[in-house]
Amino acid sequence: MKEIKILGTGCPRCDQLAAAAKQAADQLGLDYQLIKIKDISEFPSYGLMLTPGLVLDGQLIVQGKVPTVDEIRVLFEKEA
Repeated sequence: MKEIKILGTGCPRCDQLAAAAKQAADQLGLDYQLIKIKDISEFPSYGLMLTPGLVLDGQLIVQGKVPTVDEIRVLFEKEA
């Protein structure tokens, strides 16, 4: 099972990233758990400098932007 984490304070961009990540994972048929982390004290442990952040299996793969569903799907395929 893949662990997908969204790092952010709950802003609209964070919600957009969560929705795009969910859609990309669903399109790929991944078995995953989506977790939203809003506690900013946890962000540095992932190396996050800019929100929102996308973490796949403990590795920060996106920060400071909201990529498209297609871009996220490519990242998930590369990391799988």
